[in-house]
Amino acid sequence: MLGTQSDARLISRALAGSSGAWTGLVRRYERRIYNYALRMVGHPDDALDVVQEVFMAVHRNLATFRGESTFASWLFRIANYRSTDFLRRRRTFAPLDETGELPDQAPYSDPAASAGALNVNQRLTLAMQTLPAEQRVVVELKFFQHFTFEEIGGQLGISPNTAKTRLYTALRKLRTVEELKDAL
Repeated sequence: MLGTQSDARLISRALAGSSGAWTGLVRRYERRIYNYALRMVGHPDDALDVVQEVFMAVHRNLATFRGESTFASWLFRIANYRSTDFLRRRRTFAPLDETGELPDQAPYSDPAASAGALNVNQRLTLAMQTLPAEQRVVVELKFFQHFTFEEIGGQLGISPNTAKTRLYTALRKLRTVEELKDAL
């Protein structure tokens, strides 16, 4: 039943005190937020910390959601802020461990994923770590979260053209990183 309800309905019910509706919202977005955080901060344990911070902030501030954008857009704005804040606090970027594997206890791992697909995801995650945060977030929001340039601009407080510029600059850098890896 929760899966068929709109975000607006779940939000309304959660604000009225329904823990089931709140759980429904979390379950609907937790995997996307985790994957976003993992690509932004680069380590599974850190990503779980960011996810927890995101949903705590959403829970505290759900009543302030005005519906001027989609709930997903508002949620990813919070996730971006929390990820950026995490990186700022850490000041250095800790990459995935050498195996690049997620811990067994991670609720988000997909046991059916093929080794080849996992390798591609690991390479992409590691390559994205070479990007400055402002480029990394645009790549994440465009390709993994499927937001439009207008939505990305709104979330980040930049123009859609600036979002495009950051994306294309990031793609050039990612291509260079992959070419260097292949050459070695």
